[in-house]
Amino acid sequence: MLQSDTLKKRAEKARKKKAVLGEDIELEEFEREEPGEHEEMESMEDLPYKYKKDILNVGVEPTGKGRAGSFLQIDQSGVCTNCGTESVELMNMKDALEKHDWLKDYMWKAVAVDSDKYTAETALRESGGYFIRSLPNTKEIFPIQACMFIGSSDVAQTVHNIIIAEENSELHIITGCTTGSDIQRALHVGVSEFYLKPGAKITFTMVHNWAEEVEVRPRTGVILEDNSTYISNYILTSPVRTIQTYPTCYCQGENSRAVFQSILGGQKDSVLDTGSRTILTGKNSSTEMITRAVSKDQSQLYTRGDLIGRSPEVKGHLECMGLVLSDESSIYSVPELEGSATNLELSHEAAVGKIAEDEVQYLMSRGLTEDEAASMIVRGFLSMDITGLPPELAAETKKMLDLSLKGM
Repeated sequence: MLQSDTLKKRAEKARKKKAVLGEDIELEEFEREEPGEHEEMESMEDLPYKYKKDILNVGVEPTGKGRAGSFLQIDQSGVCTNCGTESVELMNMKDALEKHDWLKDYMWKAVAVDSDKYTAETALRESGGYFIRSLPNTKEIFPIQACMFIGSSDVAQTVHNIIIAEENSELHIITGCTTGSDIQRALHVGVSEFYLKPGAKITFTMVHNWAEEVEVRPRTGVILEDNSTYISNYILTSPVRTIQTYPTCYCQGENSRAVFQSILGGQKDSVLDTGSRTILTGKNSSTEMITRAVSKDQSQLYTRGDLIGRSPEVKGHLECMGLVLSDESSIYSVPELEGSATNLELSHEAAVGKIAEDEVQYLMSRGLTEDEAASMIVRGFLSMDITGLPPELAAETKKMLDLSLKGM
């Protein structure tokens, strides 16, 4: 999805460029399905029953009830797009580029096309993805929902999303990414670029529920202008082969604010390498990054955070709390702070420990087994308050979190 020869040349040069973090993946091992392999449908209700169950587990409502609009991509095909509100534009990226000539000016501005082999792959093939734009001075209470679904084994799914919140608008998005219950191995690469105009607010809640042998490589960039707010809620508690993601927020505007809240549960032999970075350049800009992580079985978790303050009067706080539940699992917390201006405040707090024995004993005295007691403590630890949501969406997010924690 390239609009210029310059971008194409940069992507071509990066085709073999390994990512700085995470395990390297041989992209040639996965099949490159073309768009159009799956038929379009009027509604997600037209999905087979077994697929409906899969997407419900990541908070996507097939009926569209309580949603302002819906988007569904299966493998490489955008199969369903509908929107019931006039305050938001929702369409697949191909249609959006044909409708809005100016959209090309947003492509590959928040995420560099030559970041690594995964961004290059997304750019050089005909990728799927969605375009969401909230119109100026609008506030849509109900969320837009988007589902990236993998229904074929060994497929490489590539996605390029553009999300724009125009001036003084408010937009809520729920994204559920999952695989069919009969799928084992696949690759998902998702590039998402967010642009928040002055006074805008985006709340982005993402739930991942992949099959055990799926490789996942999201690439995300967020650009914030004056008085804008970006809130990211990320939930992953199911097994996955590997995931590596490190979204970056550029708080360029005065009084801009970014919040990252992540809930991670490592199971089996999963390798989760996740984190977030915020670069604070706008006057009075601020950020909070909060992570709750639990490792069990043979899982490995890397929780990273990078706060960069480049202007006076900026504030940032990074917090990671982890529980290690087995001797074969591990959590590596990697906080980084960089200040290059006076009168700024950057802080971090990290702790990794185990379940308190007295808490387990107390719950066992109330009639629970040891496993039941430990499970209850873990779920309570991971169920942190998700801030920044209207009451209706807060209740929906709690339901999504409860679904995700069933296996912990």
